[in-house]
Amino acid sequence: QFRHVQQLTYSLIEWRSQILSGTLPKDELAELKKKVTAKIDYGNRILGLDLVVRDDNGNILDPDETSTISLFKAHETASKRIDERIQEEKSLQQSLDLRGQPVFNSTHTYSLYVNFKNFVCNIGEDAELLMSLYDPDLSKFISENYLVRWGSNGMPKEIEKLNNLQAVFTDLSSSDLIRPKISLVCQIVRVGHMELKDGKKHTCGLRRPFGVAGRTHP
Repeated sequence: QFRHVQQLTYSLIEWRSQILSGTLPKDELAELKKKVTAKIDYGNRILGLDLVVRDDNGNILDPDETSTISLFKAHETASKRIDERIQEEKSLQQSLDLRGQPVFNSTHTYSLYVNFKNFVCNIGEDAELLMSLYDPDLSKFISENYLVRWGSNGMPKEIEKLNNLQAVFTDLSSSDLIRPKISLVCQIVRVGHMELKDGKKHTCGLRRPFGVAGRTHP
């Protein structure tokens, strides 16, 4: 159970960093918040904690403004949905264990070493590069972000890290290694000015999605 809750916590930390990054479109942000609340409710259930009743947008229902019958029906629906999720998780884990037994020892953990050499892209302003591991079949990230701040002069913002940009994605399990595909995704965020046509005013420090690239390994 500790390992299970640990993985839930890692997922929440990753999703929190995505929400705080400010790079997600509005619809993706709303969808991600729903995933966060669903994961929290799921964790509370397996820990034997109270179930929080929410609306369709993931907001907690106010008992002072919601009728008792509506609260009861919402509680029943939420409880049933979480129980189904727990059964799906158990079935998936059993399947992964059976697939992983002939090849991997389930007690082993693995790491992926990344040595970042150079970034060539004509942006003209500072940029932030966010590298992470992604499962294309499940459409979700399975690691935290490795952040590199890149200057407009084509050099790292922290010049002492020139030719020494390295990262290790740790705690990859046997279930990660038997995924059909894993992608190394690099998200590019432009950080700089935006000129407004009315009055030619300028702002600075704006973070805007600029590009994305990835490489998939079967």
